[in-house]
Amino acid sequence: MLKEVVDVLVIGAGPSGCVSASHLHNNGVKVKMVEKTKFPRLVVGESLIPRVMDHFDEAGLFPALDAMNFEKKLGARFIRGEEICVFDFSDKYGEGWDWTWQIPRADFDNTMAQQCVKNGIDLEFESEVISVEFEGKKSRTVVKDKDGNLKEIHANFIIDSSGYGRVLPRLLDLDTPSSLDPHSSIFTHVKDLNRPEGEEGTLISFDILETEVWLWVIPFSNGNTSLGVVGPTTFINSLSENKDNREALNNAIKLSDYYVKRFGGVDFLFEPVKLENYSRSVKSMYGDGFALTGNSSEFLDPVFSSGVCFATESGMKAAKLYLKEQQGENVDWETEFTGYMRRGIGVFTTYVKEWYTGNLQTLFFHQPENPDVKRKICAVLAGYVWDETNPFVKKHDNVIKNMAYMINQEKETQKAAEL
Repeated sequence: MLKEVVDVLVIGAGPSGCVSASHLHNNGVKVKMVEKTKFPRLVVGESLIPRVMDHFDEAGLFPALDAMNFEKKLGARFIRGEEICVFDFSDKYGEGWDWTWQIPRADFDNTMAQQCVKNGIDLEFESEVISVEFEGKKSRTVVKDKDGNLKEIHANFIIDSSGYGRVLPRLLDLDTPSSLDPHSSIFTHVKDLNRPEGEEGTLISFDILETEVWLWVIPFSNGNTSLGVVGPTTFINSLSENKDNREALNNAIKLSDYYVKRFGGVDFLFEPVKLENYSRSVKSMYGDGFALTGNSSEFLDPVFSSGVCFATESGMKAAKLYLKEQQGENVDWETEFTGYMRRGIGVFTTYVKEWYTGNLQTLFFHQPENPDVKRKICAVLAGYVWDETNPFVKKHDNVIKNMAYMINQEKETQKAAEL
């Protein structure tokens, strides 16, 4: 059996893997990347948030991505019947990027992966991890290529960025149920023949069909648009008695007063894909000789597009902590990795839960708007969820429900007075 010896093995060539591998490579580390699939490949997660731009920039991947001319995302629009709430990333609390991209992930991920190869990183596509054994922090990983050939990769450290493949969580029995209620989604792409001119045609929008059910609309610069419906798994399954994803998504589009004319009856560019009960969690985000990053550790919900942000944040953090150890410094992985990531994940988890209770929607659509509150929420939606100078980060456990309660009490008082 062939044998390779490297400093770090990175499993997966998505955003998390490319960011971590690039940062390590740029700092003189011998990196090996293995990716089970052939690129380009279809994957969900097409709406980014500004925090990810810090990671692409620091990893040296920004120029290649910027040259692709992906649709710029300047904010996000939420629609509930005739009510509309628009967040502008340039009008948020604190510092940080005020734009990002809306991207066909097949093109986006392939651009990053190919840039890694151009930069000299050893990236092997269509190579599947079969087994992993640890001796202390050192590991021996067996991979199988597309022709069935086996190879051993000996590494001092593994960064598992395998996404929904969840290589180490499966092999090491690290999976655990998510704290979020079971939700599912169905999505596809369409050729956006009825796309309006100007800003309306480029806006990423979330159309609320019911409190827990919403339609996403993500326009791309190539003229196509991503359409998806998200809701409780029982509701998503009820959209088609025959469990036909095409019928289900068409039925969801018919529920949208705002978008039914634009997308009703359009041809789908590929058979709609269903992701069922997609939220994931793990017992531990690290161990002796490895760290879990991106969706291989946690995935919350697509409503605020946090997936790629946590992927690149954890990928960059794991790379930096490995480098810190190699420089002879002590690393407390529980505090510096798990604790750090859990703080950000905790903030977004609260926002996801309060979205589905309706409390966050109450704040979004309350009139008149409170500009200060909106700017602070906008910073969270932009991904700056570690900035505890923002009270909507620091007090996330109760600030949303408390404000929603006050707004609802005020409405009840007004109704009583009118009677």
